[in-house]
Amino acid sequence: MEGAGVSHAIVVHPEPYQDDHRYLEYCLEVGKRRLKGTCLVFADHPASVAQLPKLAKRGDIVAVRVHAYAPDRLPPFGTPELRSLWKQASDLGLAVQLHFEPRYAPGFQPLIEEFGTTPVIIDHLGRPLQGTPEEHAVVIQWARFKNTVMKLSSIPSTSSYPHRDVGAVIKRLAEAYGPDRMIYGGGFSADASPQSYQAARERARLTIAHLSTKCPLRNNLR
Repeated sequence: MEGAGVSHAIVVHPEPYQDDHRYLEYCLEVGKRRLKGTCLVFADHPASVAQLPKLAKRGDIVAVRVHAYAPDRLPPFGTPELRSLWKQASDLGLAVQLHFEPRYAPGFQPLIEEFGTTPVIIDHLGRPLQGTPEEHAVVIQWARFKNTVMKLSSIPSTSSYPHRDVGAVIKRLAEAYGPDRMIYGGGFSADASPQSYQAARERARLTIAHLSTKCPLRNNLR
Protein backbone atom coordinates (compact mmCIF):
# COMPACT_ATOMS: atom_id res chain seq x y z
CA MET A 1 0.00 0.00 0.00
CA GLU A 2 2.73 2.44 0.92
CA GLY A 3 4.71 1.73 -2.25
CA ALA A 4 1.61 2.19 -4.38
CA GLY A 5 0.52 5.40 -2.67
CA VAL A 6 -2.57 3.91 -0.99
CA SER A 7 -3.32 5.33 2.44
CA HIS A 8 -6.41 3.29 3.36
CA ALA A 9 -8.15 0.19 2.01
CA ILE A 10 -11.03 -2.18 2.65
CA VAL A 11 -10.42 -5.91 3.01
CA VAL A 12 -13.26 -7.81 1.32
CA HIS A 13 -13.84 -11.11 3.09
CA PRO A 14 -13.69 -13.86 0.44
CA GLU A 15 -16.06 -16.82 0.17
CA PRO A 16 -13.44 -19.58 0.61
CA TYR A 17 -13.23 -18.68 4.33
CA GLN A 18 -17.03 -18.92 4.61
CA ASP A 19 -18.20 -17.21 7.83
CA ASP A 20 -14.94 -17.74 9.74
CA HIS A 21 -13.64 -14.19 10.22
CA ARG A 22 -10.46 -14.87 12.19
CA TYR A 23 -8.16 -13.99 9.32
CA LEU A 24 -10.13 -10.83 8.57
CA GLU A 25 -9.86 -9.77 12.21
CA TYR A 26 -6.13 -10.45 12.11
CA CYS A 27 -5.75 -8.26 9.00
CA LEU A 28 -7.69 -5.42 10.61
CA GLU A 29 -5.48 -5.57 13.70
CA VAL A 30 -2.30 -5.57 11.61
CA GLY A 31 -3.66 -2.67 9.56
CA LYS A 32 -3.72 -0.41 12.62
CA ARG A 33 -6.77 1.62 11.51
CA ARG A 34 -5.60 1.85 7.92
CA LEU A 35 -7.86 -1.05 6.98
CA LYS A 36 -11.57 -1.67 7.26
CA GLY A 37 -13.41 -4.80 6.25
CA THR A 38 -16.51 -6.54 5.03
CA CYS A 39 -17.89 -9.69 6.63
CA LEU A 40 -19.78 -12.70 5.30
CA VAL A 41 -22.64 -14.43 7.10
CA PHE A 42 -25.30 -16.80 5.85
CA ALA A 43 -28.89 -15.68 6.19
CA ASP A 44 -30.24 -19.21 6.63
CA HIS A 45 -27.74 -20.16 9.37
CA PRO A 46 -28.80 -18.57 12.69
CA ALA A 47 -25.40 -19.14 14.32
CA SER A 48 -23.73 -17.41 11.39
CA VAL A 49 -26.02 -14.36 11.51
CA ALA A 50 -25.52 -14.14 15.28
CA GLN A 51 -21.92 -12.98 14.63
CA LEU A 52 -23.04 -9.77 12.94
CA PRO A 53 -23.73 -7.49 15.95
CA LYS A 54 -20.37 -8.33 17.51
CA LEU A 55 -18.52 -7.74 14.27
CA ALA A 56 -20.33 -4.45 13.70
CA LYS A 57 -19.34 -3.23 17.18
CA ARG A 58 -15.69 -3.33 16.15
CA GLY A 59 -16.22 -0.11 14.24
CA ASP A 60 -14.05 -1.20 11.32
CA ILE A 61 -16.59 -3.42 9.54
CA VAL A 62 -18.42 -1.46 6.85
CA ALA A 63 -20.51 -4.04 4.99
CA VAL A 64 -21.97 -7.52 5.09
CA ARG A 65 -21.34 -9.53 1.95
CA VAL A 66 -23.90 -11.81 0.30
CA HIS A 67 -22.91 -14.31 -2.39
CA ALA A 68 -25.06 -15.78 -5.14
CA TYR A 69 -22.39 -17.48 -7.14
CA ALA A 70 -22.02 -21.17 -6.26
CA PRO A 71 -25.26 -23.03 -7.16
CA ASP A 72 -25.03 -25.17 -4.03
CA ARG A 73 -24.64 -22.14 -1.72
CA LEU A 74 -27.21 -19.62 -2.87
CA PRO A 75 -28.85 -17.19 -0.42
CA PRO A 76 -32.44 -18.02 0.55
CA PHE A 77 -34.14 -15.73 -1.95
CA GLY A 78 -37.67 -14.63 -1.10
CA THR A 79 -37.51 -15.78 2.51
CA PRO A 80 -37.90 -13.93 5.83
CA GLU A 81 -34.35 -14.98 6.70
CA LEU A 82 -32.72 -13.00 3.90
CA ARG A 83 -34.90 -9.97 4.61
CA SER A 84 -34.00 -10.22 8.31
CA LEU A 85 -30.28 -10.21 7.50
CA TRP A 86 -30.72 -7.18 5.23
CA LYS A 87 -32.68 -5.34 7.93
CA GLN A 88 -30.11 -6.19 10.60
CA ALA A 89 -27.30 -4.88 8.41
CA SER A 90 -29.32 -1.72 7.83
CA ASP A 91 -30.04 -1.27 11.54
CA LEU A 92 -26.35 -1.69 12.32
CA GLY A 93 -25.37 0.98 9.79
CA LEU A 94 -23.69 -1.47 7.41
CA ALA A 95 -23.85 -1.58 3.65
CA VAL A 96 -24.87 -4.75 1.84
CA GLN A 97 -22.24 -5.94 -0.63
CA LEU A 98 -23.48 -8.29 -3.37
CA HIS A 99 -21.34 -10.75 -5.31
CA PHE A 100 -23.42 -12.66 -7.81
CA GLU A 101 -23.86 -13.97 -11.31
CA PRO A 102 -26.32 -11.81 -13.28
CA ARG A 103 -28.94 -14.58 -13.48
CA TYR A 104 -29.46 -14.23 -9.72
CA ALA A 105 -29.91 -10.43 -9.75
CA PRO A 106 -33.75 -10.47 -9.74
CA GLY A 107 -33.72 -12.23 -6.36
CA PHE A 108 -32.07 -9.22 -4.74
CA GLN A 109 -34.14 -6.47 -6.31
CA PRO A 110 -37.11 -6.48 -3.88
CA LEU A 111 -34.74 -5.89 -0.94
CA ILE A 112 -32.78 -3.19 -2.74
CA GLU A 113 -36.09 -1.40 -3.25
CA GLU A 114 -37.49 -2.01 0.24
CA PHE A 115 -34.38 -0.84 2.09
CA GLY A 116 -33.86 2.21 -0.07
CA THR A 117 -31.56 4.04 2.36
CA THR A 118 -29.19 1.09 2.84
CA PRO A 119 -26.17 1.32 0.52
CA VAL A 120 -25.81 -1.65 -1.82
CA ILE A 121 -22.35 -2.27 -3.27
CA ILE A 122 -22.34 -4.34 -6.46
CA ASP A 123 -19.14 -6.34 -6.67
CA HIS A 124 -17.04 -6.82 -9.80
CA LEU A 125 -19.26 -4.89 -12.23
CA GLY A 126 -22.06 -7.36 -11.54
CA ARG A 127 -20.02 -10.08 -13.27
CA PRO A 128 -21.14 -9.12 -16.82
CA LEU A 129 -19.30 -11.93 -18.59
CA GLN A 130 -20.78 -14.61 -16.34
CA GLY A 131 -24.21 -13.98 -17.85
CA THR A 132 -25.96 -12.89 -21.01
CA PRO A 133 -26.28 -9.22 -21.95
CA GLU A 134 -29.99 -9.50 -21.18
CA GLU A 135 -29.29 -10.85 -17.68
CA HIS A 136 -26.73 -8.14 -16.98
CA ALA A 137 -29.11 -5.45 -18.23
CA VAL A 138 -31.01 -5.93 -14.96
CA VAL A 139 -27.87 -4.88 -13.07
CA ILE A 140 -27.37 -1.83 -15.28
CA GLN A 141 -30.98 -0.82 -14.65
CA TRP A 142 -30.38 -0.91 -10.90
CA ALA A 143 -28.79 2.50 -11.39
CA ARG A 144 -32.30 3.90 -10.93
CA PHE A 145 -32.06 2.98 -7.26
CA LYS A 146 -30.08 5.77 -5.60
CA ASN A 147 -28.69 3.46 -2.89
CA THR A 148 -26.74 1.32 -5.37
CA VAL A 149 -22.98 1.68 -5.90
CA MET A 150 -21.09 -0.05 -8.70
CA LYS A 151 -17.59 -1.41 -7.99
CA LEU A 152 -15.03 -1.34 -10.77
CA SER A 153 -13.04 -4.48 -9.99
CA SER A 154 -12.05 -7.90 -11.37
CA ILE A 155 -11.86 -6.46 -14.86
CA PRO A 156 -11.60 -9.54 -17.12
CA SER A 157 -8.86 -9.87 -19.68
CA THR A 158 -9.81 -10.31 -23.33
CA SER A 159 -7.11 -12.97 -23.58
CA SER A 160 -8.99 -15.36 -21.32
CA TYR A 161 -12.38 -17.04 -21.57
CA PRO A 162 -14.97 -15.87 -22.57
CA HIS A 163 -12.79 -13.52 -24.68
CA ARG A 164 -15.21 -10.60 -24.64
CA ASP A 165 -14.20 -6.97 -24.38
CA VAL A 166 -15.74 -5.54 -21.22
CA GLY A 167 -14.92 -1.96 -22.17
CA ALA A 168 -18.34 -1.27 -23.66
CA VAL A 169 -20.02 -2.70 -20.56
CA ILE A 170 -17.97 -0.46 -18.26
CA LYS A 171 -18.89 2.56 -20.38
CA ARG A 172 -22.60 1.68 -20.07
CA LEU A 173 -22.25 1.24 -16.31
CA ALA A 174 -20.42 4.55 -15.93
CA GLU A 175 -23.12 6.32 -17.94
CA ALA A 176 -25.89 4.70 -15.89
CA TYR A 177 -24.45 5.06 -12.38
CA GLY A 178 -22.33 8.15 -12.84
CA PRO A 179 -18.86 8.58 -11.33
CA ASP A 180 -20.28 9.59 -7.93
CA ARG A 181 -21.73 6.10 -7.50
CA MET A 182 -18.75 4.08 -8.66
CA ILE A 183 -15.84 2.85 -6.56
CA TYR A 184 -12.66 0.96 -7.35
CA GLY A 185 -11.36 -2.25 -5.86
CA GLY A 186 -8.53 -4.61 -6.68
CA GLY A 187 -4.84 -4.84 -7.36
CA PHE A 188 -3.96 -7.16 -4.51
CA SER A 189 -2.99 -10.82 -4.83
CA ALA A 190 -0.59 -13.26 -3.21
CA ASP A 191 2.29 -11.95 -5.32
CA ALA A 192 1.31 -8.27 -5.27
CA SER A 193 3.99 -5.60 -5.37
CA PRO A 194 3.81 -1.80 -5.43
CA GLN A 195 4.31 -1.98 -9.19
CA SER A 196 1.57 -4.55 -9.81
CA TYR A 197 -0.81 -2.63 -7.52
CA GLN A 198 -0.22 0.54 -9.49
CA ALA A 199 -0.55 -1.33 -12.80
CA ALA A 200 -3.95 -2.67 -11.78
CA ARG A 201 -5.11 0.85 -10.93
CA GLU A 202 -3.82 2.18 -14.24
CA ARG A 203 -5.63 -0.56 -16.17
CA ALA A 204 -8.87 0.32 -14.40
CA ARG A 205 -8.31 4.04 -15.03
CA LEU A 206 -7.95 3.43 -18.75
CA THR A 207 -11.38 1.80 -18.88
CA ILE A 208 -12.94 5.09 -17.73
CA ALA A 209 -10.69 7.41 -19.75
CA HIS A 210 -13.77 8.70 -21.55
CA LEU A 211 -14.97 10.40 -18.36
CA SER A 212 -14.18 14.02 -17.62
CA THR A 213 -10.73 14.83 -16.28
CA LYS A 214 -12.60 16.37 -13.32
CA CYS A 215 -14.23 13.03 -12.49
CA PRO A 216 -13.37 12.10 -8.85
CA LEU A 217 -13.25 8.36 -9.62
CA ARG A 218 -10.83 8.85 -12.50
CA ASN A 219 -8.64 11.21 -10.48
CA ASN A 220 -8.54 8.87 -7.47
CA LEU A 221 -7.11 6.11 -9.65
CA ARG A 222 -4.08 8.17 -10.58
